[in-house]
Amino acid sequence: MSNAPKDDQTAPQSSSEPAMPSIHGFQLGPHQTNCYVATAPSGDGTACWIIDAGYQPEELIDWVRSQGLTPEALILTHAHCDHMAGVDAVRAAFPGVPVFLHDAEAEWLANPELNLSAAMGIPATAAPAEYALEEGQTLTLGDTRWRVLHTPGHSPGSVSIVCESAAVAFVGDALFAGSVGRTDFPTSDHEALMAAISEKLYALPDETQTLSGHGPPTTIGHEKRTNPFVRG
Repeated sequence: MSNAPKDDQTAPQSSSEPAMPSIHGFQLGPHQTNCYVATAPSGDGTACWIIDAGYQPEELIDWVRSQGLTPEALILTHAHCDHMAGVDAVRAAFPGVPVFLHDAEAEWLANPELNLSAAMGIPATAAPAEYALEEGQTLTLGDTRWRVLHTPGHSPGSVSIVCESAAVAFVGDALFAGSVGRTDFPTSDHEALMAAISEKLYALPDETQTLSGHGPPTTIGHEKRTNPFVRG
């Protein structure tokens, strides 16, 4: 899996207000996985990202088509089956869309044991990801920039994608409203998850809205004050 393309360091056009992404969410499949489509101002306005693609992604695919959008990337917060089972369906719908995934889970897309789909009784596989995500990378969608944080623990390759100018973060299954990701899977690490939340996610500004893989959105400040599993 190749490293993700580096940011071209071209500054967005000056503006009194930062570019703001638009985010549309879907609850997909038997696990009601939150999968997202993000767009941002730029050019003809048709570029988008898909963040995670779970079981039964047809609603998401149909919506992207109905909006006339062109996915530039399918970004996986991690490769558990409820977040990757729809990867090849998205690829079939939008030929050429590259998949981004942390290298720690590069083998998971093809392995139902690792991605947990075998245990769930709904085996899922997908072709390998084209690009690797890594800590500190900057990705660009339109005029918005997003920073990659490696936030392992729920799974070894879990990542969060943060747009600091818009105060929003896709956090996968690391952090939920009032809860945290499960760490009872064979590849999970409870201490690593606590560290990732405390040292990376809770270091974000309190107003940062977190969009999780399950459940409602919340904010960093609210979780720091009230989350019973890890306080800021």
